[in-house]
Amino acid sequence: MIGVPLRLKTAVALVLLGLLTLLAGIGQRTIWAPSETFTASAPADAAEAPLTVIDQNLRTLHGGTVKITIEGDGNFMLAAGRPDDVDAWVGQAAHNTISGVSEDGKSLQVEHADGEATAPNPAGSDLWVSTENASGELEYSWTPPADGDWTLLLASDGTKAAPASVSMTFPNDTSTPWAIPLIVLGSLLILGGIALALLSARKPNGEGGGDGAGSGFAQRARAKSEARTASRASMVAAGITAAVLAGTGTAANAATPAPEPSGSSSSAAQEEAASPVLLDAQFRRILEQVSSAADAGDAAKDAAQLSERVAGTELEVRTQNYKIRSQVGSYEARMPVRSTKLLTTVVTSDRDWPRSVLAVTQGDGNVVPQLLTLVQQSPRENYKLMETTPLQPGTTFPTISRTGTDTLAAGDKTGLLYSGEEALSGLADRLTTPDSAFKDKLVEGESSPYIADTLSYQAEVVKAGENGNFSFTHKVAPESTVVFRTEDGGALVLGRINFSFEGTPKAAGDKLTIGDDAAALAGGKETTTGMVLSFAESMAVYVPPAGSTDPMKLVAATRGLVGASFK
Repeated sequence: MIGVPLRLKTAVALVLLGLLTLLAGIGQRTIWAPSETFTASAPADAAEAPLTVIDQNLRTLHGGTVKITIEGDGNFMLAAGRPDDVDAWVGQAAHNTISGVSEDGKSLQVEHADGEATAPNPAGSDLWVSTENASGELEYSWTPPADGDWTLLLASDGTKAAPASVSMTFPNDTSTPWAIPLIVLGSLLILGGIALALLSARKPNGEGGGDGAGSGFAQRARAKSEARTASRASMVAAGITAAVLAGTGTAANAATPAPEPSGSSSSAAQEEAASPVLLDAQFRRILEQVSSAADAGDAAKDAAQLSERVAGTELEVRTQNYKIRSQVGSYEARMPVRSTKLLTTVVTSDRDWPRSVLAVTQGDGNVVPQLLTLVQQSPRENYKLMETTPLQPGTTFPTISRTGTDTLAAGDKTGLLYSGEEALSGLADRLTTPDSAFKDKLVEGESSPYIADTLSYQAEVVKAGENGNFSFTHKVAPESTVVFRTEDGGALVLGRINFSFEGTPKAAGDKLTIGDDAAALAGGKETTTGMVLSFAESMAVYVPPAGSTDPMKLVAATRGLVGASFK
């Protein structure tokens, strides 16, 4: 049997060891607990570049909100955009990419890519969903503006080096997996030591005398007493252990994230790939800038004020409209471009360039809603207004998903009754020839007058032209065709048709007279050699899905005089 002194020494040792173990466990939760955050900084010797890209993976590297501190000389900007948009805008320019954090968590990993020494100023690009401008220092909390991945672009003005002093503060892993086991083990060691000390402190009955029977009885009594004491100690230890382990389980359950559903990463990738090229906030900002540019140009009758936000057909038509109105006060102005009442938007989810989007607006001066076609030709160019087309009265605008839809090539007939090319060619033929093969394949809605009015106008000119022979052609400008998939599987086709009106005198000496509007462009009102008037027609046609028996429908239409000359 172990002697009392040895048992006491063992008990003391167990208690001391238990206290040390318990304190170690508690210390991991208190004085030795990890910091809630850690900060990593870009190395001071990183190569200079006009642009710095902050990879989207850093935002979710440790969960929670990432805080970024930037210091630099003068003014600089930090923009948020989709990763593919940022990469496309950076293009061939030299740049640094902050892509990760070192193993010790103290340094940001920076990769340098050689390239062009300068880049355009990224400020004001339509690709950015948000922009932070700063001078000297910026503190930024990186939160996503919408679902999906988002990358940051840091720059001064594209000619100077981007700020090099960048630090990022991340949420830290504050878990202490050994704390609970150490606390449990320490508690058990202390209880074991106390129980052993209690057993050692009891003096055995009958020690130092008595008969054999008495001695045997005392030993049995002592054994029972020790068993009861050990049992009580075990029950207390078990209770503490159970309570501690229960707390451990709760903490574990709280800290352990729910398992990710199978295939969720691929679903996220598909969602990103199908994300619309513009968020609503971006679209509204762009539309306001387009409207402001159009208003400024219209007010001053100065096409130069349109150039930053208006191009293509609309720039040509408005330029000629200003020229005519400067000489003919009664000539009707082009319908104003409004952004205040946005009825609907159509945004492509195809992320290649050029990118086309639509807006239907109606405001002051818009008798009917107006369909605006905006196109971004390349990543470093902004969206420009290409066409404005009033909706036809009595026509319903087709339903198109506002969360992004497909755009189709002009010749793509997949799932459609007609391709975009066929639809516009059919419309051009219908406008040129009263008995066109598309007469019953393309109709107008109730009260829609464009086709009927055009055919009536052409017939009247021919009938009234005593001194001249007149001809009319409508031909598609193929480079302008844009096709959007509608929710019913059909498509909305938009584009320009060039309307040419030619006249020649019937006999030598006969004169042809043109109106004041055309005379402002031709430089005169009469000709004995012949004349040509040119109009740009902006059109929108709905094409039913394949298998449908419904005809195509003219959704929107207008024309503008863009040229007049004598032969």
